[in-house]
Amino acid sequence: MIVAFSVTPLGVGEEVGEYVADAVRVVRESGLPNRTDAMFTSIEGEWDEVMEVVKRAVAAVEARAPRVSVVMKVDIRPGVTDGLTAKVETVERHLGA
Repeated sequence: MIVAFSVTPLGVGEEVGEYVADAVRVVRESGLPNRTDAMFTSIEGEWDEVMEVVKRAVAAVEARAPRVSVVMKVDIRPGVTDGLTAKVETVERHLGA
């Protein structure tokens, strides 16, 4: 499964990059396949392991911010691995055709 999520600290002002970096650091240290872009961090793995990482990433921001907003999108597709890469490669292949 792939989870795309965004963690936004509230009540800390307009500059939130250092707070978001705390969450991304947790994801990267997890060892699970992941990718971060301007809007979301995506992480791939089994339900329990991915949700545990998301929980810890939110907790990292929550430790420093008075309020946290979380947006998640989940793609559950049993039997599929390396979806983070495969989905993008499929689109790129179609763009090149």
